[in-house]
Parts: sequence; structure tokens; C-alpha cells
Amino acid sequence: MRISKTHIFLILGLLVFIPIGTFLLTRNNNIVLPSRESKIPKDLVKIIPSMDANPPKSYSELYYDPIPIKGKVNTAGGEDSPFILPDGNTLYFFFTPDVRVPAEKQVIDQVTGIYVSKKVGDVWQEPERIILQDIGKLALDGAEFVQNNTMYFCSAREGYTGIHWFKAQYINGKWVNWVNADQELKYAEYSTGELHISSDGRELYFHSTRSDGLGGYDIWVSKKVNEIWDYPVNLSLINSAGNEGWPCITENGKELWFSKDYGIWRSERINGEWTKPTQMFSPLAGEPSVDNNGNVYFTHHFYKNNTMLEADIYVSFKKP
Repeated sequence: MRISKTHIFLILGLLVFIPIGTFLLTRNNNIVLPSRESKIPKDLVKIIPSMDANPPKSYSELYYDPIPIKGKVNTAGGEDSPFILPDGNTLYFFFTPDVRVPAEKQVIDQVTGIYVSKKVGDVWQEPERIILQDIGKLALDGAEFVQNNTMYFCSAREGYTGIHWFKAQYINGKWVNWVNADQELKYAEYSTGELHISSDGRELYFHSTRSDGLGGYDIWVSKKVNEIWDYPVNLSLINSAGNEGWPCITENGKELWFSKDYGIWRSERINGEWTKPTQMFSPLAGEPSVDNNGNVYFTHHFYKNNTMLEADIYVSFKKP
């Protein structure tokens, strides 16, 4: 199972990009891009819950069974890696029009990348592509994390070998001033994978296959000391010999959500310590993101005969 676009980045980590021509058009200095739908192959049929052989279920009395989010986000392509802002009204996600296409072709399809959608009432509006590279330069961006006016994201792009962390600033309604953030996040030293920073900015949670872990992906936490991220600590009570990753810490700092065993799990922090996690949703659920009302947004993949067909963004609403 592919829980996120991390596998795309692992493939691209083997590549050194070579410019192959301008793939973004300009009109009066504005970027003009094709629509997401125009790049979705005609042979793909949108999968709806009634066609789903493995619908995700809630394992908790606190939550309703998950459903696809309403509106214009989900398509017959792949919507992945959701990130919901705390107020629950802005959703960032990764999109690619055909999950069967390898990463080296996705990077030139003109639509694969990070998008944002706004919610009006309970309906998500038409998403907008977020451009995080200079016009004419190739980049495959994802693994986005947004806090206040800063976005951290992973990227495989021209001028770099492999995968790197970047960050951008939100100014006057646009994401601008993207710069490399490897040194800030100590990517080379700590193997910092997909991440989440606590609301007070003092804790950095991330997953990694570091050799000093318990096996597979583990979740680690690094604390900020003198404005520098300190050596990370393995969350051994949460981790196992399997894969635990894609962490999300709630705004109040009391819940840690993450992906494990093709499902979503949660640990509560009591008296400053994380407790043994419990399974919340399964199967084929991953990459949780939680708003201030406790509603959980995540990626659900559709499979048939062990082949992934598409991915959608789902939500499980917290019961009153």
C-alpha cells in the first residue's frame, strides 16, 4: 500500500533533473495551467463509496464512520497528503492525475503538486494549484505542513540531487520566497521525514528510518533549544518493529495521530507523557490531519486485485 507520496520522492531521489523546457505558460506575467480534470485519463472512472471493496471504518465510539469530503476536491485521480488548518476551513493536499504514472513523468504533467481548497458551508470549493518554483523550472512538491504564514514542503527539483526540505512564506495572498530548509530541519543529520510542528513551535515530530530506531518508520520528536532543533528522541512507547509515521499533533498538544498498519492510530498525552496508542480508523487510511473540532481528515486509497486505482480525501467527524 502507498500511504503517501513518499514513494514518489524515493524514486525521484535517484534522479538529477535536467531542464526539458518551460512547462508553465505565462500570459501577462500570470501563470496559466491546465485544469486537473483535463489531465485525468478518460479510462479512469471515479470510485464512490458504494463501489469501495474496503471502506474505512471508525474503531472509536468518539467518531462517526469516515466519508469522502463534500465538494470539488476528490476526482478520479489521486488526492493525497491532506493538511487541514486548525479552523477547518482551508485544506491543502497533493494531487496527481493518474496514480499509475511514475514520478519522473508526473513531474512534467503540468498539474501534479500541492493544491489548496476553501470550504464554504460544508462544501469544499474548486482547488487552486500552489506554485513553489520559478517559471520554467521543474519541481515535484509535496509533504506540505502549514503553520501561520509558513509552509514547509519536500521537493525534488532542478538544481538539486535527491529530496530536500524547503519553506515558503504567505504574503499578500501568495506563497513566495521559497528557500531551502535542510539545515534548519537538520535533514542530513536527523533524516527528517514528513513532519508536524507543535502550535507553540517548540516540538518537531517526524518519521524516519534512522538506524537507531526500532525498525521501519519510527516517529521521533526534537525539541527546540536556543532556537535550534535538538537531537531527536525516539517515541519508543508508540513505535514498533513495523512502520509508524506521518505524525500529526493537535493544536492543544494533547493528541498525537499517525499512520500504522494501513490505519490511523492515536496516542494521548497525560501528565506530559504519551500513552499507548489505540487504533481509530482502518483499513487503507493514512496521513491524518486534525482540526480544532477534532475532525480527522485523511487519505483513503482504493484497491482492486492488489492494484491501487485512486486516492481520495476522507473525513471522520467527531461526535458531539
